[in-house]
Amino acid sequence: MNPVSRKLIKARYIVNLSWMAFFTIAAGVAGYFLHWSFYIIAGVFVALILWLLWLIPSQVKLMGWQETDDELLITKGRLWHRFTVVPYGRIQFVDVSSGPIARMYGLKAVKLHTASAGTDATVKGLEADTADALRERLADKARERMSGL
Repeated sequence: MNPVSRKLIKARYIVNLSWMAFFTIAAGVAGYFLHWSFYIIAGVFVALILWLLWLIPSQVKLMGWQETDDELLITKGRLWHRFTVVPYGRIQFVDVSSGPIARMYGLKAVKLHTASAGTDATVKGLEADTADALRERLADKARERMSGL
C-alpha cells in the first residue's frame, strides 16, 4: 500500500486540537469565575486532547491506497478499520479538494464518486502532485472501462 503523507498528522492536529484547546481554556475560565464544576468539563477536554494525540498519528499511519489493474484499494481506520475496493469501471468522476490547513501543508484529498451513494472512496493526505497525477490516472482508467459498457 502507498502511505499518505505524514504532514496529515500536523494538519489534523491543528484542526482538531485547536478547538479542544479553546474549549478547555473556556471551561477552566468558567470554573474559576463561575463554579468549580466547570473544572470537570475542562478535565474531560484534557482527556480528549490526550486521546487525540495518540489517535491521530495511529490513524494516519494506517491510511493507504494502491492501484491495481482493475481497481483502486483504499484502507483507513484505527478503531474502525475500513478497506474499500473501487473498480475503475464504477467510477463516475473524481474530485480533488484541499482545505486551507491542508493547502498550507501542500496536501489534497482525492474523492471518487461512484454509482453507489454509500461508497466512502476518499484518499486524504496526498501530496498535491501525487493527488493530481492520481486523479488523471483514475479518470483515464474510468473512461477506458466505461467505454466498454
